[in-house]
Amino acid sequence: MDQRTELSEFLRSRRARLRPEDVGLRDTTTRRRVPGLRREELAQLAGVSTAYYTRLEQGHGENVSAAVLDAIARALRLSPAEREHLGRLTKPPRRRSGRAAARVQRVRPALQQLLDAMEGVPAYVLGRRLDIIAWNRLGTALLGDFDAMPPEHRNMAWHVFLDPAARELYQDWEGKASDVVGILRLDAGRDPDDPHLASLIGELSVKSEDFRRLWATHNIQDKGHGTKLLHHAVVGGLSLQYETLRPAGDCDQVLVTYHAEPGSTSAESLRLLASWAATEAQEGRAERTAGPGAGPGAGPGAGSSAGSSAGSSAEKPR
Repeated sequence: MDQRTELSEFLRSRRARLRPEDVGLRDTTTRRRVPGLRREELAQLAGVSTAYYTRLEQGHGENVSAAVLDAIARALRLSPAEREHLGRLTKPPRRRSGRAAARVQRVRPALQQLLDAMEGVPAYVLGRRLDIIAWNRLGTALLGDFDAMPPEHRNMAWHVFLDPAARELYQDWEGKASDVVGILRLDAGRDPDDPHLASLIGELSVKSEDFRRLWATHNIQDKGHGTKLLHHAVVGGLSLQYETLRPAGDCDQVLVTYHAEPGSTSAESLRLLASWAATEAQEGRAERTAGPGAGPGAGPGAGSSAGSSAGSSAEKPR
C-alpha cells in the first residue's frame, strides 16, 4: 500500500462525506462541483491555511504536529479508529522484518483450553489480516467447518466475500462486509508492507466486485461489539450479541464470542446447535475409530478437536 496515496484518498473521502450544514457552515452556492466540503472550508474549520491542508491532502504528511492532526480529525469528525488510521498514515511506516511478517500465528495453549471449555459459547480468535487462527466446536458449528478448510481460506474477509454460504448466514451481509473491509483497511494502515495482506487484498479485488466497491470507500472500522442476525441452516434465525476481547501477550490477536439473551428463542436455538454439534462430533469420532471403510465423514462440527485444528490452521502463514 502506497502510504502517500492512501493518505490523500482517505482525507478526500472523509471530506466528501461532510455537508456544510453538518458542520454549521452556511452554503451560499446553489451547486457544488464536488461532493462534501471544499478544501478551504475544511481548512477553516481546522484552523489551518488552505495551502497547508491542500499539501496534506496531496499526501505530504511528514512533520505534521499532533495538534494539527487533532484539529483536522475534529473537523472531519473522525471516529477513534479513523483518527488512529490518520495518525499512522502521517508517520514513517513501521517496517516489519520479513521474518516477523511471515511468522506463524498461534494462540497460547491456555487460550485454546479456554476456547474448548466455552462449550455453550461460539468463539474464535482472529490474528493479523483477519486470519482465523483458533476456534471451538460451537464456533465451527455456527460459522463454518474451519477444520475442513484449506489454511488460506481460514480468513474472515475470504469467508465473507468468497464463500457463498456467508451471504446466506449473515442477514445483513452488506453491513458485515462493510465492517470487515473497514477492519482490513485499518490493518493495512498498521502494516502497509505485509506481503500476505497485499496478496489477500489483491485476491479479493480480483474475485469480488463487492469488495472493490467497499474498499474504494476508505471506511475504517475497529473490532467491537454489537448484534448479529444470522440464519443458520440447522436451527434457523439467530439474534446473537458479539464481544471482542484482547488476550494478553499478543496485540495482533482478538477473541470473538457470541451469546444470546438468556431466556430468548435464540438462546434455545444456540443450545440446540450445541447439542447437534456434539452429536456430529461423536459420530465423526466413531467413524474414525471404525476405520476407512466406515463411510463418509460427518458435517460441520465433526472432526478433530478444536485444539488440534487450531494448530493446523497456522501451518501455512498468510
